[in-house]
Amino acid sequence: MSFIKDAERLDEVNENIKLIQKTNGLTFGTDAYLLAAYMYSNCGGLAVELGGGTGIISLLAASRKRFDKISIVEIQDDYAELINRNTELNGMKEKLDVICKDVRHLKVTDIGKEADVVFSNPPYMKTESGKRNECDGKYIARHEVFGGIDDFCAAAYRLLKFGGKFYVVYRPDRLIDLVDSLRKNRLEPKKMTFVQSDTQSAPSMVLIEAKKGASPSLALTKNLLIYKDNSRNISEDTEKIYESCSFEEFFKK
Repeated sequence: MSFIKDAERLDEVNENIKLIQKTNGLTFGTDAYLLAAYMYSNCGGLAVELGGGTGIISLLAASRKRFDKISIVEIQDDYAELINRNTELNGMKEKLDVICKDVRHLKVTDIGKEADVVFSNPPYMKTESGKRNECDGKYIARHEVFGGIDDFCAAAYRLLKFGGKFYVVYRPDRLIDLVDSLRKNRLEPKKMTFVQSDTQSAPSMVLIEAKKGASPSLALTKNLLIYKDNSRNISEDTEKIYESCSFEEFFKK
């Protein structure tokens, strides 16, 4: 069987994962890896990814045996098919399954039972903002074409069991929208980490752990610096996170 199609390439990324990516689509980046690492507890149970793309976040989580089963929800037919090939290529068909559906219409019956964890790297740009990308896949991944942050938080609430956790990576300029959506959907932010290139740069992303039905109490961690000051050398914290695919040691500091 040939796994690679036209306009695709095969890369080997972290955790020795073989990843098929579209040459004109969104590719594996820091935000995806950090979100996978943020879910560092091996809690088992059922997890659901909202908006799978290539499936890389779920592949990373599965490689670390974070969950017993992961359902990956992806609305674009061609990307859902790509995720299926990536799971088969990495021998993870028993751990991962793909649901091609709009997150706005997701129900618990689609995944079989309430989830222990839901996670997402959702679109972060409004449809009227930014230049229209000629590649539909990129445009849909970045822009709220098939649902905004309210819709993703509402889906997480519907799917999670009481006390279940929702992990999300987002952009700081939309943080107020994210927190507002979380709380409207009774997902209480419990942990938050800003990520920035170095001490001279503003944060470029934010990672949040929220809990369904929890009482208010937010732990704001120190910021994660990707690079050491005045250099392009990876910081010690980032290096440890990339080595372990975990924020566990970072949270202890």
